[in-house]
Amino acid sequence: MYREHGKNINDIYENEFVTKGQFGRQTTDSNATRIQSSELTGTTQKMDTGARQKKTDDLYENVDAMRGKITMEIKDPKTTRIQPSEHTGTEGSDCVKIRRYRSAVVCLVLLCVLLLTAVIVLCVIFTQERQQFISKNENLTNEREQLILKNTNLTSEREQLRNELQICDGWTCYQSSFYYKSNEKKNWTESRRYCTQRGADLISINNRQEQDFVQNMSGAAIVYIGLTDIDVEDRWKWVDGSTLNSSFWASNRETTEPNGGRGENCAVTMAVPRIDYLNLVGWSDVDCNTAYQWICEKRISQFILP
Repeated sequence: MYREHGKNINDIYENEFVTKGQFGRQTTDSNATRIQSSELTGTTQKMDTGARQKKTDDLYENVDAMRGKITMEIKDPKTTRIQPSEHTGTEGSDCVKIRRYRSAVVCLVLLCVLLLTAVIVLCVIFTQERQQFISKNENLTNEREQLILKNTNLTSEREQLRNELQICDGWTCYQSSFYYKSNEKKNWTESRRYCTQRGADLISINNRQEQDFVQNMSGAAIVYIGLTDIDVEDRWKWVDGSTLNSSFWASNRETTEPNGGRGENCAVTMAVPRIDYLNLVGWSDVDCNTAYQWICEKRISQFILP
């Protein structure tokens, strides 16, 4: 151990005991003082080396403890002075961390807002495009249905036209109509039924050119035409409902048609004079139940063209 001020252990103990001796002399009388001093001196002389050494160790421990306390007291102010700077550094580091955290949070929030905005815009665009696609698809569906309907109508019209053409096989076209002359004979009602079953009717003659065409077509035959006064006697009209404007009734010295014979409510036309018909040429009223050939007429406007 370090011995401060160059003193040895004996000097320290002597000073300690001297101090005690002085304190004893101040409190006692002179006799007692001398006795205590001598006893103390004797006691001191009698202390063995081991006890002295133990006492010395205790003393130095106390001294070292005192030095440690002083050193701690000296270091504490320094520590106190250092601590504020360390505390200040820690607070600054915390502030920086908080700022960085706040910046990160703000950036994250902005990013979320941007992503949400982008999602909303994309949803709006997708919805609009979807509506447009649905609308276009509906329009295409409607157009497709219309085309199918038109195709169906065209197919039906084509089949009808084919049937019409098959029916018109053997018909003769003149101006704006098709004409058909029968080879067999029927009464007026049956003749008309034959024509109507084929989309036509008994012929209606409206001018001289058509009358000449019918005369050439009929030849030597007597044929029914679509003229009758069945509804009202002597009020002749065509089967299509039109009134009689031009007439080509036959006449000669012997008779003039129509002569108003009994039950003669239908008309025929003759192109060649016949003795049994008084050599008449033109129209003549006859009994509707008599069997004759006939001529059907079908106007081109009545055909359904594709």
